[in-house]
Amino acid sequence: MNKALLAALAALVALAALVAGCGGGDETTDETVTLTKTEFIKQGDAICKQGNDQSEKEAEEFAEDNDFTLEKASKEQLEEAVSEVLVPSLSQQAEEIGELGAPEGDEEKVEEIVVSLEDAADEIEDDPGLVFDGEVLEEPEKLAQDYGFKVCGEE
Repeated sequence: MNKALLAALAALVALAALVAGCGGGDETTDETVTLTKTEFIKQGDAICKQGNDQSEKEAEEFAEDNDFTLEKASKEQLEEAVSEVLVPSLSQQAEEIGELGAPEGDEEKVEEIVVSLEDAADEIEDDPGLVFDGEVLEEPEKLAQDYGFKVCGEE
């Protein structure tokens, strides 16, 4: 079961990159830059990769700091890691993707992705064990994939 828990945590870390891939814009000007869908996805996927790498590093550091290995962690230890690493990452990423600015005409689709991810982060915050059944992140993953992300939302 530990491998299943680790796989669930890894899948969540990958989803966390969905939002990380859509970082904020330039806050120093009043100009609004509207990305094309292709640019939006490209930037999002690049940041998702970076976000995945960072989340994995943080999860490993958390395990080391708390004297356990992810491979041999109990469900309770993994839930603590989810609460301390994944939930803040998902929440921050949802905020950043919302700030990126949706491509013209895709505002509703992007909003749906953001809201779905925010809702999932809130549910996981309330019950970290939900991540292990894999269902809590299905909707944001599907929405990201359907939108066209290649890295963001991958399992």
